[in-house]
Amino acid sequence: GKIALGQAYGDAGAFLEADGYKNVMRWTLEIGERPAVKRGVIVNKTSGDPSEQLHERHDASDFDTKTQDKIGKA
Repeated sequence: GKIALGQAYGDAGAFLEADGYKNVMRWTLEIGERPAVKRGVIVNKTSGDPSEQLHERHDASDFDTKTQDKIGKA
């Protein structure tokens, strides 16, 4: 998903000409919109917007209460 969207490994998506694979691109965008995927992407993330960083997840409520913007710098 991230390679196809050009969000990982530099220009690997361009090198692979990922945009030419219409079904892969459709699938990537469709899967990326799922709530579970959106939550999963922030787990163990240590850079970027603090509201999108959840260094450790132990409970479902951690998404609401333990992102870095809520607990500060660890």
